[in-house]
Amino acid sequence: MKCSSIPWEHLIHSLMICSFRGTVPQGLVLELGETVQILEKCEGKYFFLLQGIFPANYIHLKKAIVSNRGQYETVVPLEDSVVTEVTATLQEWAVLWKQLYVVRTVDLFYKLRHVMNELIDLRRQLLSGHLTQDQVREVKRHLTVRLDWGNEHLGLDLVPRKDFEVVDSDQISVSDLYKMVRNLWEMPLSFHFGRERRGKMWPPHLHYRRPYGCAVLSIMDVLQSISEIKEEKDFVLKVYTCNNENEWCQIHENIIRKSSTKYTAPSSNYGLIISLQLLRGDMEQIRRENPMIFNRGVSVTRKLGFPDVIMPGDIRNDLYLTLEKGDFERGGKSVQKNIEVTMYVLYADGEILKDCISLGSGEPSRSAYHSFVLYHNNSPRWGEIIKLPIPIDRFRGSHLRFEFRHCSTKDKGEKKLFGFAFTPLMRDDGTTLSDDIHELYVYKCDENSTFNNHALYLGLPCCKEDYNGCPNIPSSLIFQRSTKETFSVSTQLSSTKLTQNVDLLALLKWKAYPDRVMDILGRLRHVSGEEIVKFLQDILDTLFVVLDDNTEKYGLLVFQSLVFIINLLRDSKYFHFRPVMDTYIQKHFAGALAYKELIRCLKWYMDRSAELVRQDHIQEAMRALEYLFKFIVQSRILYSRATCGMEEEQFRSSIQELFQSIRFVLSLDSRSSETLIFTQAALLNSFPAIFDELLQMFTVQEVAEFVRGTLGSMPSTVHIGQSMDVVKLQSIARTVDSRLFSFPESRRILLPVVLHHIHLHLRQQKELLICSGILSSIFSIIKTSSLEGDVVEEVEMMVESLLDVLLQTLLTIMSKSQSQEAVRGQLSHFGQQGEYVSCLLSLLRQMSDTHFQHLLDNFQSKDELKEFLLKIFCVFRNLMKMSVFPRDWMVMRLLTSNLAVLFINQPSLQLESATPAKRKKILDNTLHMSVLQGFPIFSVTNNKGEHKIHFIPGMIGPFLGVTLVPQPEVRNIMIPIFHDMMDWEQRKNGNFKQVEAELIDKLDSLVSEGKGDENYRELFTSSAVFPSPNSLLEKIEQETWRETGISFVTSVTRLMERLLDYRDCMKGDETENKKIGCTVNLMNFYKSEINKEEMYIRYIHKLCDMHLQAENYTEAAFTLLLYCELLQWEDRPLREFLHYPSQSEWQRKEGLCRKIIHYFNKGKSWEFGIPLCRELAIQYESLYDYQSLSWIRKMEATYYDNIMEQQRLEPEFFRVGFYGRKFPFFLRNKEYVCRGHDYERLEAFQQRMLSEFPQAIAMQHPNHPDDSILQCDAQYLQIYAVTPIPDNIDVLQMDRVPDRIKSFYRVNNIRKFRYDRPFHKGPKDKENEFKSLWIERTTLTLTHSLPGISRWFEVERRELVEVSPLENAIQVVENKNQELRTLISQYQHKQMHGNINLLSMCLNGVIDAAVNGGIARYQEAFFDKDYITKHPGDAEKITQLKELMQEQVHVLGVGLAVHEKFVHPEMRPLHKKLIDQFQMMRSNGSQTFAVHSPLLGTVKSLGIPRCNLDHYHNQTKGYLSVITLLSSVFSTIASNSKAFSSTLRSEHLVRMARNNSTRILKCGLSLSKQMRSAEVTGASFCSLPFLRVWT
Repeated sequence: MKCSSIPWEHLIHSLMICSFRGTVPQGLVLELGETVQILEKCEGKYFFLLQGIFPANYIHLKKAIVSNRGQYETVVPLEDSVVTEVTATLQEWAVLWKQLYVVRTVDLFYKLRHVMNELIDLRRQLLSGHLTQDQVREVKRHLTVRLDWGNEHLGLDLVPRKDFEVVDSDQISVSDLYKMVRNLWEMPLSFHFGRERRGKMWPPHLHYRRPYGCAVLSIMDVLQSISEIKEEKDFVLKVYTCNNENEWCQIHENIIRKSSTKYTAPSSNYGLIISLQLLRGDMEQIRRENPMIFNRGVSVTRKLGFPDVIMPGDIRNDLYLTLEKGDFERGGKSVQKNIEVTMYVLYADGEILKDCISLGSGEPSRSAYHSFVLYHNNSPRWGEIIKLPIPIDRFRGSHLRFEFRHCSTKDKGEKKLFGFAFTPLMRDDGTTLSDDIHELYVYKCDENSTFNNHALYLGLPCCKEDYNGCPNIPSSLIFQRSTKETFSVSTQLSSTKLTQNVDLLALLKWKAYPDRVMDILGRLRHVSGEEIVKFLQDILDTLFVVLDDNTEKYGLLVFQSLVFIINLLRDSKYFHFRPVMDTYIQKHFAGALAYKELIRCLKWYMDRSAELVRQDHIQEAMRALEYLFKFIVQSRILYSRATCGMEEEQFRSSIQELFQSIRFVLSLDSRSSETLIFTQAALLNSFPAIFDELLQMFTVQEVAEFVRGTLGSMPSTVHIGQSMDVVKLQSIARTVDSRLFSFPESRRILLPVVLHHIHLHLRQQKELLICSGILSSIFSIIKTSSLEGDVVEEVEMMVESLLDVLLQTLLTIMSKSQSQEAVRGQLSHFGQQGEYVSCLLSLLRQMSDTHFQHLLDNFQSKDELKEFLLKIFCVFRNLMKMSVFPRDWMVMRLLTSNLAVLFINQPSLQLESATPAKRKKILDNTLHMSVLQGFPIFSVTNNKGEHKIHFIPGMIGPFLGVTLVPQPEVRNIMIPIFHDMMDWEQRKNGNFKQVEAELIDKLDSLVSEGKGDENYRELFTSSAVFPSPNSLLEKIEQETWRETGISFVTSVTRLMERLLDYRDCMKGDETENKKIGCTVNLMNFYKSEINKEEMYIRYIHKLCDMHLQAENYTEAAFTLLLYCELLQWEDRPLREFLHYPSQSEWQRKEGLCRKIIHYFNKGKSWEFGIPLCRELAIQYESLYDYQSLSWIRKMEATYYDNIMEQQRLEPEFFRVGFYGRKFPFFLRNKEYVCRGHDYERLEAFQQRMLSEFPQAIAMQHPNHPDDSILQCDAQYLQIYAVTPIPDNIDVLQMDRVPDRIKSFYRVNNIRKFRYDRPFHKGPKDKENEFKSLWIERTTLTLTHSLPGISRWFEVERRELVEVSPLENAIQVVENKNQELRTLISQYQHKQMHGNINLLSMCLNGVIDAAVNGGIARYQEAFFDKDYITKHPGDAEKITQLKELMQEQVHVLGVGLAVHEKFVHPEMRPLHKKLIDQFQMMRSNGSQTFAVHSPLLGTVKSLGIPRCNLDHYHNQTKGYLSVITLLSSVFSTIASNSKAFSSTLRSEHLVRMARNNSTRILKCGLSLSKQMRSAEVTGASFCSLPFLRVWT
């Protein structure tokens, strides 16, 4: 066999894709979905560690990595961690999901199934490898959302994540972990369209746009339905028509408001179908990821107005015009006009601009616009929006012209021009048309009017505002204004180059107004923010050009303007334009000399902060500090590049001077000046934002020194005012969160001053929430840095400054928390208490042995050390008493367990009740934690000396609880403690009864609660499972009291084995049979081995409840009878116990008896209830309680009636062998006999057992298994039916006892069972196998009779004998005769009514077998002369077989007579067939037998055919066969006299035989008694009176 080892570095992790039963030697039983680790490959099979082998094709291979190599190693597959988490979570949910169905939580069951299916689908997408990075992130987001939802609804633990992946608690600080867990816990769109329409009212050669219909779709409905899908989805929009064309402009609003009187709903099949798909990301990303969509000609619609951010370089120039309304005269017509508006865009020279009009996205641009036409309406309302994408260079001088035409409905009608209006796009001052509604003048004209000379009308006023500007207009012009007609449009400009503000335009063109520059700069504050952000780059360029032009003159004004713009971007409305500013500074800013003036102005403001009363402008400058420094640094960089680094020293000097001014501002006493407080607050808020800019010009250490000096200049006192305290701490918090603090060299400089301020606030208990946030950030940074470098010095600083004050703060917070109302208690989980516990955990986790030693060395006296220890112990005590974190914060609860030594026994470390996934996480994360905590316990107890005796019995429970932690090292530490306790009690009392009693009680309590693992059963005995110098057993063997000690350890170990089996059965989805069997095993142990009566009684009631739940009423009665038998009929008072009240022993026993009788009645076991009825009757009679006596006697009588009248089924019995080490201890390698359920046959029982033990393999042979099966790590079941052997034979042999009574005793009170296995000894005779067919008969004796306290009992003893072929034949014939006699008797006594099928089948089976060679085979095998010669000792047995065969003939005859009496007419052919076959059988066997007996003369005198009567010489046995023979003889004579007519010479004899055959049969019983008497006295059979009379 070729084997190859797999190197550790290439370790393979595999997943089972098919279950494997481990049927081969050393086979490893594995289930679908389990993971295995492969170490060696051997000819197509993989070896898994030391466990066993399995087929290679049963697994799917995955590469993996291993951490903590050795006994506690962790194997992680090399795949996406989210995939791994989803896989593990689905396996965990699957179990809980099934439980939801069992407990009928239907709603959550179906919801969880839906979520699980979604997880499987998303996981499949993630594994496909076909997703882009953004798609992967989106899939992971959906996965984690669903995982968190399921965990929350199933009551599982919260899972902290970072970037969708589960965080490693060892890789981040506890504070960060706490934040993660806390965070876990905690517009209509209308489609408005028209189309060209021809109606019969319009001439066919003309085309008009007419309103037709409108469809509206709600964007909210769209988003809800397509936000979670990737494919297109169709939406059906109903198209509504307007009832009145005059309201057409409002139809979409009416539809939204559901004003149904204003529009008409369409028919059901009338509408519009659109397809929508939601795409996420920016436009470039969407184009890149979905090229096929854009290849289909999809158009892009820009937002009406500006986007949230306008980046430098974005150029746009769109004018949106809305055709609002018009009011026109009738013009002498009887009806109103049909008005169409045509619009053109014309340049200054009168040229119509091409393709400058857009009617909508995707529509081709055009040169003219035609409005839709409303029928007979002189006051039309259009409401149409048109986009005018006019080039910037053509905007100035261009104008819009609107022409109005009446559209005639006559056949020869034409569009007749009757007026026009116009408006320029830009005013004379250079500003564009304002965003407003413009009411334009309408001028009259006709078709003959010419617009070639546009100057003819451009000189006219276009609107009222324009008219006011030029009032003197000559009246002799060609175009005359119609004063009664108006036309309105509204405009909205979206342009990055054109403005509607005069002040802004003046700034951008400042060179045209050199005398007004200072005024223009001052008026910048009056420009709206929208205009400034639109033209941000142009404005900034202009300001720095102005600054360069004259620094001394304009410097301060430019600085103020710059501060104004920077602060404008701090407004939430414009905050998203900050990236625009950043981009400008980095890529477009060109002011290389600006830094000098900016530094000078900034310093000038700060230096005057102590002098001025009004400091609004100074505060504004402080708020703009971040971007001012960005401009300063970028300007210096540009200057340095241009000059190769000139004036570097001057720059550094100016920055240092500026920082001196900053420190000066912060050092001022602001308690008397509210204005100064605001200035300092503005400076502190902005100060941390300049660190990154300074790092571009200075080293990390230099910047850190700047910052340390600045923070150090702040007043140390915490009494400067609460608001200033908050600002100061917020500034420190931002400093800690800055990039500067992440550098180790700067952190060592800054940490002392930061810790100083934190210490002061904690000492005064001020601003605790902000302080905890700062500490959390510090611990997070320290933890991250510790993974890359040395942080010993920094941790040392924190220990010296913080540990003591942290403990004091935590104690104060805990004290307040305890005094809160219970309803507010839950708030502590998310408040200060949780924050500071996580801070303390973070600090303690970072401390090394060196830090602890330094801490101890720094205490100056024992009193200081004592005070410190008291604080820390108080914190530990409170953490044990208080629930700091909720139950589902598993990670935080585990980490909290680090804090207290005795917390090792807390529930968060007990793994037995945890799910497999949670158990694995705990073991992976707490490998050495419990071990380190166990040593102090041992040390404390070891140093107590003679005071150890005081630990008994109070500390036995807690110490025993420590051993429940599944760490061998912890358990090894605790073993000597138990030895010491036993030794000290032995010394003091001469025994260790207290230790023994307490240990047993606590073991039962702890294990019954679900605690303890598989290895726990060998806690006290084995040093192999728990490698240590000495096990408890080995220690005890060295003591003088070793005999009692060894006995005690042995008993406790056996108890633990049973308790753990009981625990495993109770906590799992085990069947009732396993639970009952385990409880019986434990209950018997308490009674027989350790004599704990109270525990014994407790488990009696637990077992009774299980039986009642399983409807095993007879077994429940027997179980309760055990307790009843412990009680006496006495008046001794009993205390309250379990559910029993305080009462006398007589009362409790009476109540138990009544309950037991009731259970026997429900189980139809009335025979068992009758003795109890009699016992109660005796008690009632002795007390003259005749009422109760009457009741119990009636109950007894009812039971007798039930026995005779009610039908009861005879159960079958099955022998079950449990082989293999995988079975529970109470079943392992043992065999039981089980009482089957009603109607349960062997196949059904086998199926039930295999379902109860799904891992088991059914053995197909009845042979006893060998050691390889007994010792294998598997489960084997061997099941076959067995035959009960009744104890009460007398009842069964009484002929007059009804079969219903016999039936009970055949299957009750049975302790012995038989199983026959046929085999051939020696060579098999091929011609007649009966010659060599032996029977191996196994007799099984149980520990208790069935039924009893269980439906199955263990086999106590087995006996095996071999039955020879002849003996087997005798038993077969005898059993069949007995079966026939029983059936015949039932029909004769009318115990069976109607259906005669059972008798028909039995007769047919016997007769058919005899005719076809069954009996003949016996004759050939055993009546042959050769056989008789070779086996002379079998003569009596051969004779007995012949008798039984002849007896069978007689019984068959009687059976056929009964069958003829009851057979149905339709079954007469079968009966005739049976008669014919019977005659054939009898004739074939008539010559076989010869009679040699003293009775032969009697037989001959009657002329009866010869019979073999030799056997009847033996007077000690066989006398019943004589009766049978005589009965058979005379019955044959009576029933068939013709057959004997040739033999019998005397007709008298024939008549006598016929007349007396019945009498002979009736005298059978009398003859039997006479023969029994003859056997005793030795008299001859022939001398009996009956025979003398007959002869």
